[in-house]
Amino acid sequence: MTDADETDDHVDALLTEMTFREKAAQLAGTYVGTMDETRTIEDATQMVREHGIGFVTPFGYGASPHRDAEEVVEIANELQRVARDETRLGIPILIPVDAIHGNAYVAETTVFPHNLGVAAARDRSLVEQIGSVTAREVAATGSSLTYGPTCDVARDPRWGRTFETFGESPYLCGELAAAKARGIHGASVDVAAMAKHFPAYGEPERGEDAAPVDKSLSSLYRDFLPPFENVVEAGIEGIMPSYNSINGEPSHGSRYWLTDVLREELGFDGYVASDWHGIDMLHENHHVAQTQADAVYQSFTAGIDVHSLGEIDHVDHIVSLVEAGKIDDSAVDTAVRRVLELKADVGLFDDPFVVPEDSRATLERDDHRDVALDAARKSMTLLKNDGDCLPFDDDVDEILVTGPNADELRHQVGGWSLKDPAELDGTTIRAGIESLVAPETTVTYERGAGIADADDVDAAVSAAADADAAVVVLGENWYLHEFGPQDVNGPTDRFPNRAQLALPDAQKELLEAVVATGTPTALVLVAGRPLAIPWAAEHVDAILQAYYPGADGGIAVAETLFGEHNPSGKLPISVPRSEGHLPVRHNYLPHPYPIGEDEHLPSYDPLWAFGHGLSYTTFEYRDFSVHDESVSAGESLDVSVTLANTGGRAGEEVVQVFGGRESASVVTPVEELVEFRRVTLEPGEERTVRFDIPVDAFDVVRPDGTRRFEAGTLTLRTESLETSIEVVDH
Repeated sequence: MTDADETDDHVDALLTEMTFREKAAQLAGTYVGTMDETRTIEDATQMVREHGIGFVTPFGYGASPHRDAEEVVEIANELQRVARDETRLGIPILIPVDAIHGNAYVAETTVFPHNLGVAAARDRSLVEQIGSVTAREVAATGSSLTYGPTCDVARDPRWGRTFETFGESPYLCGELAAAKARGIHGASVDVAAMAKHFPAYGEPERGEDAAPVDKSLSSLYRDFLPPFENVVEAGIEGIMPSYNSINGEPSHGSRYWLTDVLREELGFDGYVASDWHGIDMLHENHHVAQTQADAVYQSFTAGIDVHSLGEIDHVDHIVSLVEAGKIDDSAVDTAVRRVLELKADVGLFDDPFVVPEDSRATLERDDHRDVALDAARKSMTLLKNDGDCLPFDDDVDEILVTGPNADELRHQVGGWSLKDPAELDGTTIRAGIESLVAPETTVTYERGAGIADADDVDAAVSAAADADAAVVVLGENWYLHEFGPQDVNGPTDRFPNRAQLALPDAQKELLEAVVATGTPTALVLVAGRPLAIPWAAEHVDAILQAYYPGADGGIAVAETLFGEHNPSGKLPISVPRSEGHLPVRHNYLPHPYPIGEDEHLPSYDPLWAFGHGLSYTTFEYRDFSVHDESVSAGESLDVSVTLANTGGRAGEEVVQVFGGRESASVVTPVEELVEFRRVTLEPGEERTVRFDIPVDAFDVVRPDGTRRFEAGTLTLRTESLETSIEVVDH
């Protein structure tokens, strides 16, 4: 990063020399590809050359036609050359990318498991490594800004962006988002990170993407803001607002959220950029702005610095608003300063170009894919294993592999990735199994069913009847946002969609028919959300949640099925019994039972609870205690538990500590995740695990959103062990 004093001097000099229109142009961006309209490289180049536009997204997102690594480096270098050599002041452009789980919209890059799977690993250092690798590969393809980490807390699994999140726990989301930010910042390259989607996106009405989030201030501050507080503390450079409205006020037009809360309360001093068409939506969808110019006025005065796709229209609006006296030109200077400082911080003024040979060497590093494979392994979450069905012996005579996701790499990597199978490089689950079993083992593959359409179930059943074991790989296909695009999914009423968390009939028919043969069967779920599978939970021998495990996820799944890897993943989100059981989350609020507790169905009754995950070995927890007689505000709890591996093989266990209050001045969650740590133990080995848990983790969030310390009894739990401690006023 550039020296701060040098940056200030350089920015001051530029601001003095820039015309007002040149300043406004730094606050607008464009794209290359086809969305509402088509933009070519020539179009983008012209906007840079003739108008000095500050941002261009020519690749690194789904609608761009440019995906080859060599090609995108050439494009980035040419755009930077034009900005430097053919504009009056030579100000470089920022090139953002959607690197949600690696730089996955560019071919030949490392594609990690999606965040929901990574969250199952419960490994901060692993997430830092993912951030670091992502930053290096983003820089290697000519970009200097990644849209991430995702800070959204997924509180409705019907939502189509659940897989982008780190799950349902505010604490888990905050810890891993901050780890991702630290990894991006700590890489050996200069890449900025942009956290999203501020302040609350993950519990939309109906589970519909960008639908209103109508929540109390106490819920917003307790359940949604903590991850953003974490990343601001970690030094995040950018923030992106959410598309939705919150209690009637769209995020993109809210001065309360973007200035009062984000800047004044959280202390964020970076720059805020619109989520692509978010400013336009104030006029076109939310109907809070009468014109497009009014939408620009509302968003700018709320606290948005950059219109990511504003193009020249945005420049014109900013100039006109200043000339009309509606926006002070000093406010524009402040926004432009943030943009120029960021460009200086990521080294664009020093050298905006990528050396093709260096790029190729970075993208060809085996250790990058090793990190992705490690993440996929650690994410594997064993939900059920009756009769020790798993692991299978690798020398079984014959095994059937079936299901729509068994041999489909596109579905395995999930959305925010390349979707053309010809452009993907990786290992499917079928290929992983074939590479792992003994040479004399016969692996039979029958697709059996599509995602929503029947296939040759009879062929799969016949093969299952002859096999010693069956692996049925079901779940969801590639999608993003509201389960689009239709060229992958088909019509919007087909699975996957927000109305259906159960498997489609075609997949259920295949699974039930294979199980009916009596052959030992393992169900592998490749999906972006928890799926409601009550029949499978009761009748299938073993169930492995694989999430979207990334390009080499097939290796991790195969190793887990055959015991070369011992699963250790823990659910980052609760698995509901049906859509009708929603909401279902571990940190629910307690409530009365008007006609008696026995007359109510359980408030929290998932198929599998948040934090669940089995192993091929067994662990014993004992001696769980707090080593303090009492604690007060500003102090930490000294907590320990002894963990022993009582099984016959080495394994990793994630020790999770949950906590709650016996009473408070307002209603508080029954319990929440407050700490976690991965522990590796050999058979017969035991270890005492200690935690320092800040007392302020138990602060009470008042109805107005303020937090305060309250004395009282705290109850802590790990597995089935509980302990308590008094917090006191001193």
